[in-house]
Amino acid sequence: MSDIPYPSRPADEPNHEEQQSDDLESRLPTWVNPEQVRHPEQPAALQAPSETAPEPSYTAPPFEPAAAETAPVETVQDQPVSQGPAPDIRTTPAATNNFHHQVGVVTNSIQQLIIETRKQDILEGEELDRGTILKQPFVRDAWEDAWQEALDPTTRRLRAPVLLVVAPRAIGATTFALRLLAEHTSSDTTLVKLQADWKAPSRAKLPLEPQHAFQLDLKDSDTDRVSGEFLNALVKHAENLSGCGSHLVLTVARELWDIPVPASRPGLQVLRLERPPTAELVVNAHLDAAGQYEPAERIREFEQALSKLRGLDAVAAVRATHRIVAAWEEQRLYQQTSPLHRSQPHQNAPKTFEERVLGALSDWREDLDKLFGDRAAVPDKSDSSLAVEDRYLLLSLAVRQSAPVSLVSAGARKLQEAVEAASNGQPGNTTRSTFAGRGLRRRIQDVGAIVDGHDTVVFDRPAYGQAVLEYVWDNYETMRTPLLGWLAALADRPDPADPAVQALASLALRHGTGEHLNELPKLVGADLLGAVLRTAVLDEHVGRLVWSVLYQWAGQQGNAATVVSTCRLVLTDSEVSSVSAKMAVVRLRRVARTTSDPTVRQDVLAAFEELARRPEGRSRLLAEIRAWQQRKAAPESGALAFLALMSVDSPGLPWLLSQDAAEIDAQQALAHLLSGSETGIAVIPRITGWIRASADDPESYEQLRDRLLVPLRGHRMLQAGMDLMKALTGSVTAQGIDIAEDFYEHLVTASLRPLFAANGTVR
Repeated sequence: MSDIPYPSRPADEPNHEEQQSDDLESRLPTWVNPEQVRHPEQPAALQAPSETAPEPSYTAPPFEPAAAETAPVETVQDQPVSQGPAPDIRTTPAATNNFHHQVGVVTNSIQQLIIETRKQDILEGEELDRGTILKQPFVRDAWEDAWQEALDPTTRRLRAPVLLVVAPRAIGATTFALRLLAEHTSSDTTLVKLQADWKAPSRAKLPLEPQHAFQLDLKDSDTDRVSGEFLNALVKHAENLSGCGSHLVLTVARELWDIPVPASRPGLQVLRLERPPTAELVVNAHLDAAGQYEPAERIREFEQALSKLRGLDAVAAVRATHRIVAAWEEQRLYQQTSPLHRSQPHQNAPKTFEERVLGALSDWREDLDKLFGDRAAVPDKSDSSLAVEDRYLLLSLAVRQSAPVSLVSAGARKLQEAVEAASNGQPGNTTRSTFAGRGLRRRIQDVGAIVDGHDTVVFDRPAYGQAVLEYVWDNYETMRTPLLGWLAALADRPDPADPAVQALASLALRHGTGEHLNELPKLVGADLLGAVLRTAVLDEHVGRLVWSVLYQWAGQQGNAATVVSTCRLVLTDSEVSSVSAKMAVVRLRRVARTTSDPTVRQDVLAAFEELARRPEGRSRLLAEIRAWQQRKAAPESGALAFLALMSVDSPGLPWLLSQDAAEIDAQQALAHLLSGSETGIAVIPRITGWIRASADDPESYEQLRDRLLVPLRGHRMLQAGMDLMKALTGSVTAQGIDIAEDFYEHLVTASLRPLFAANGTVR
């Protein structure tokens, strides 16, 4: 039970009920006077909860003897209390349930009390800002009927505590759900985006908190398929949500909905979205929201562009918006460039904004169908289909765009070798067959590029290049794995700006699923894959999916290094949003808790140390320590956060002992770290650094020494004290005081001094 009348937990904190204190007083609601609480003596050993614990049980009605908990509980004899009962609390002379196992509550009237027994941690999530959601562009013309159906016509609130939105992928169902919650829940309701970390949908994993609106995407074909049993379990959850003024909206990919009609159940409502909003309106709304008023006006008057937008789903419409903005910027830069430096006429480059937009919005399928058609046995001039080696060359150009000829040619050759190897054939010597074909420059011209006088290929067609990659991905399934491996080999460095890295991210998440994402660890190293995922997590359409996959990987030994690499790249970006930074920290916390690899744990510490260099990063690390000390999180992450903050400099006392970090108990944290064999090895050098840094200031030195003596005098600190004195051997203050001797005099009692020397050794 939490320390407030209703279990409350920040959205980015994991639930660790097993970490809670056994002290009764620390687990009582704030409205209980601790003076009237009886403290039974705990038994020597408590029986562990059964693995077959019941499903979450929630109690809200007034106490009735027949409704009391039936599980075995410990009892104590009634004892006198020092004060009268607190308001709304009835004491009883009968045996009283304690809080070691399941809880029985005796009340006259408690407006809202929900007691929950969980077998596993509940789903984690991130709190969303309502104002930010309401400011985002939104079009619902195709959803107006479903929108009104979800609302009570009188209250204009959601009809049911649990709403299930079943829709095809990429039409904007998540946007629909979040906007619905933002507009039609009370202003004091907290909006939370949950992460589906489960093997199958389970009511036991769903959080339950007062005045919360939860949204959860069910899009993974392996773990998110909805069954009738899950819906039946949601009926009870809906009842509990209703009792505490909360809501849950699930968005379900249509192919994962296995429920026969009818699917209605008490407290549940099912909505079906069939069509995306009108693409032209979506593009216009996003352009206006971005302040791109002039290109928006030009697009509204350009019928050819509008015809290419019609029929796009919501995801494709937003991506088209980005392409339009890029075309506008290209045109603006082109007009600002001196005529002497503009593209030469033979490059056939577009000159107007309209031409650029048409090129950006085209999917080039008709042209590509011809280039990738069946090759005639005896080619003639009317045969435009590319030879196999030219197809490799076109793909290399699609990734590289403009690059030296040798680099483009080498990329094409590597792809050919990768494909041959994937076809169970060894990469052979292709010199003879290649020499028998057309020359490289002619082949480059045939695929739409030119070679300038500096032996550099010019292929300034980014939209076309992306279309080529997507065409091959969609039409040649057997090419997908070799293509991913080739792009990984092509990447020069783990840089999110590398075109090969960007191509990897776009293809692996081409259709908004994690199917190919889970194949990448087999093909790509951790650092390079971190750069790929760093690109993907910031994509507004697939970012949620990637964060969900990273959360799962954080609990897997083989993929933990990739998670750390990705999160470090996110956290070092000064322009990253607070939501993304929070999700990165949550995943680092999960790695710290689950990994057994010391190298990975050291990488998490390095990520936290990078975070500690910025004020907002220090705030996040303090929150980690606070959650640990309040037993809301496991100690591993909090301990690493404390170690990272020990490196922060400040005048006078160390930063962690200053008022800036007053919200945490630094001495308690030091005692925990010093008492551990592994953490002690890590913390001693940092404490030594603190002491030596303060040696020139007598006042700071004495204050620091006295603060450190408190944890060093604690239980099981003998070895830590000896190690510290040994590390301080030879260090002196500005006044000539031997620091090791000084700590020895203050720390070691007279009875032990014959046994231990000041340098930490046994006599």
